[in-house]
Parts: sequence; structure tokens; C-alpha cells
Amino acid sequence: MRVAVYRKAHFNAAHRLNNPNWSVEKNKEVFGLCNNTNYHGHNYELEVKLIGEVNPETGYVYDMKDLADIIKSEIEDRFDHKNLNLDTVEFSNMIPSAENIAYVIYNILRDKIETKYDICIKLWETPRNYVEYPA
Repeated sequence: MRVAVYRKAHFNAAHRLNNPNWSVEKNKEVFGLCNNTNYHGHNYELEVKLIGEVNPETGYVYDMKDLADIIKSEIEDRFDHKNLNLDTVEFSNMIPSAENIAYVIYNILRDKIETKYDICIKLWETPRNYVEYPA
């Protein structure tokens, strides 16, 4: 029996959406306020969905404490209260859009969680805007 389990997490981070290959004018036109040269921040809400078989010995798909610990050490500790553009290796050459952040989080967790589990990332940048990877 396959079941989905979910874990929520939270981190605060600053970023700037800017394409270095574009002019100042084009960056402002495309990204608007998100192109602020002094950056801006979000209170990101993260939902990690794990899908797998229920272990008949434990009744668990995945130990939720273990999942919480992985998310804390690999995501929250890495990104919380950071400037994603300046403080992280992951976004040194990648625009830290919500889409790219979700993709990076997925890949970090994919390296830590066995492939027998499917993973889906939902990331809320605002209460009204979120992205999901994979779609």
C-alpha cells in the first residue's frame, strides 16, 4: 500500500531576481520590485511530500522525525536568514526564483532520501503564490 506523508517547514530568506545577461532596464521591466538592488525577503513555507510503501513492521511510510531532521539540517539551516544570492552556493549562478528554489530543495532532499520514495516539493513564497516540483 502506497501512502503520501507530508512535513511542513519554514525559513526566511532574502533574494533578488536579476539576470546578469540583461540590461538594468530589462531586469526592472521583467522582475519589477523583485529586482531591488538591495534585495527583498520572504517568509517561505515549505511542504515536503514523500510517497512510499507502508512498512508493515512500523506502520510508517517514513519516520517523520527523521524527515524533520533532514529538512532542518539540509534546508532550514542552509537557507534560513540567508541572502540566497550572496550566501549560498546553490544560487551563485542561478536566479533564486521560487521555481528554482523548489528545484534546488528537491535535489538536496533527493540526495538524502532513498529513491524508493517519491518526493514532491511545494514552496509558498507568499500566502497566495506557491510552486510545486516536480509538477
